Amino acid sequence: MAEFPRGRKPEENRRFRLVATDIDGTLINSERLLSRLTIDTLAAVPVPVVLVTGRPLRWLEQLYDQLPAPLPAVCLNGAVVYDPHTDEVLRTEPLTCELLIDVVGRLRDAVPDISLAVEVDDGRAFRHEATWPRLWVDHRVEVISSPDELTSVPAVKLLVRSATADPDDFLELVSKALGGVAEATRSSSSALVEISAAGVTKAAGLAWLCERDGIDASDVVAFGDMPNDIPMLTWAGHGVAMGNAHEAVRAVADATTASNEDDGVAVYLRKAFNL
Repeated sequence: MAEFPRGRKPEENRRFRLVATDIDGTLINSERLLSRLTIDTLAAVPVPVVLVTGRPLRWLEQLYDQLPAPLPAVCLNGAVVYDPHTDEVLRTEPLTCELLIDVVGRLRDAVPDISLAVEVDDGRAFRHEATWPRLWVDHRVEVISSPDELTSVPAVKLLVRSATADPDDFLELVSKALGGVAEATRSSSSALVEISAAGVTKAAGLAWLCERDGIDASDVVAFGDMPNDIPMLTWAGHGVAMGNAHEAVRAVADATTASNEDDGVAVYLRKAFNL
């Protein structure tokens, strides 16, 4: 069951002019599927819905195949804003080659036991070191032959993985090593940290899209479950944590809803919009 903030009735949330939602751990279940209730609810919501995700562009296909029509997306934790109707990248904020060289140097000096990878070509291609676990076969995924290939072109995300560290401790360690020159966050249950250019967050990408469309932060309801969602949930007028959310996300949210396995986004939206 959805939980609304103390003293606020669900009907009052009908002022929302835009719905922003994370994908993994939020909109889809553990099998990466949208429920029929969620599909029907997204179609019935009377305001725009935007996907705000850590996923790269090439991973949107799996979700778009389940929807009657694709939704606009803020990808790669805010580094890319994408219009699926025109297949156009509206905005991109990559890490420059110079910044990548600096960040990779800091990480190799300060953090042991790491493997590195980069999202390039606006998230349409992926390069990784040989030590990176190969979990799928995809022609857009390439094993680098030289460490210099990690920093040879701008990247919309740098990923750093540890095989042994605690996920929260690893994020803290990486953040300390960066010293503020870039953004570090995580969305995985493993020790995988995602690095973007300074100031690039889900909140920043969504704010750019909303400003373009004349929508104020106070008019946005946002859903998320992991630390990379925290900037978005605190920026939005109403941030909702999933029932399965990381404790840090629940701590900053205005409300909570059911888990992603129990259609938490759909449950909340149906009450908020009287669907």
